[in-house]
Amino acid sequence: MSRKIQNRNLFVRKKSKFPRFQSYLLGLTALICLLYASIFLLPVVPKNANITDVPLYKIKIKPQSSLASIAEQAQEQGLRSNPLFFQIGARAIFVGSKLKPGTYLLQTEASLGKILLQIARGDRVKESIAIIPGMTIWQLRDIVDSHPELTHQTKGMSSKELLQTLNLSHPGLEGLFMPDTYIFDPEDIDINIYQRASQAMQKTLNQEWGQKDLKLPLKSPYELLILASIVEKETGRSSDRGKIAAVLINRIQKGMPPQTDPTVIYGIGSRFDGNLRKADLRKDSPYNTYMNKGLPPTPIAMPSRESIIASAHPEKSNALYFVAKGDGSSHFSTTLNEHENAVDRYQRKSTSKANQIK
Repeated sequence: MSRKIQNRNLFVRKKSKFPRFQSYLLGLTALICLLYASIFLLPVVPKNANITDVPLYKIKIKPQSSLASIAEQAQEQGLRSNPLFFQIGARAIFVGSKLKPGTYLLQTEASLGKILLQIARGDRVKESIAIIPGMTIWQLRDIVDSHPELTHQTKGMSSKELLQTLNLSHPGLEGLFMPDTYIFDPEDIDINIYQRASQAMQKTLNQEWGQKDLKLPLKSPYELLILASIVEKETGRSSDRGKIAAVLINRIQKGMPPQTDPTVIYGIGSRFDGNLRKADLRKDSPYNTYMNKGLPPTPIAMPSRESIIASAHPEKSNALYFVAKGDGSSHFSTTLNEHENAVDRYQRKSTSKANQIK
């Protein structure tokens, strides 16, 4: 064996390139850990709240904002976060495209990661307006006009102007808005409430009109709405809605005046003092269904979906009269004599008893 071979150590390893790679990997891992620690540990929300009564910090993100725009808005509203770092943080936790507009109440001294996750969830401040079945347009407009969290664009508008703004071609605003609870972001414009409610009502009307009983003496979805509004005001009991709709339809088909008190009261308007007198029933007006046959010219309230369905599908009945029994339900009669007896039983006697007590 040669001396060269003898002097060569066959077991000496060549220097590996892996230590350098491992160093890079450790450095990268440390950098990532530092990034996520900065995102989730460093507070970016100021220590002092910017709203009264609650120790929270309020910010608002505009609709259709890009990630860059949201980052700038956050900084402009007082968050201690560089817009570039805000964007890096959002992408690092995979919410860059999930941030939602709205008004947010943030915990003071919260980290960037915490608020980004809150905004991505859409955990924002919500307000609401409830349209109650049977509510009139005057009541609805008062509620909308007085809501402190709405931006008021329709306040002071006439009915005609609001109809034009909503692109509606009906005789008036009454009845056109679906009863429901409408959730909105603070500072939303009030026209959006009207728009959503009118679209919901139109959708329901069109759906029920397409499925209505074929023998109904109604000419349009608007007439269905008028009928449903009377049904809504005549009873608060679900089981009676279809029966009351049947009575009204039967009377219209026979050429009889509907003779409903709520229409007369609606015609009196704000002058109504809670006492419907015989003189009111004898005073001619488009809403006096004691003197006029057929339906009044407009709805008299906002009907519920249940009243619309009942009006589109009235119960099979020959009844022509009904009278309130005093417990929320009604007694239905097919003849005038039976009806008079029911009035004596449920109303005249109770009135007489009340007078005796007095």
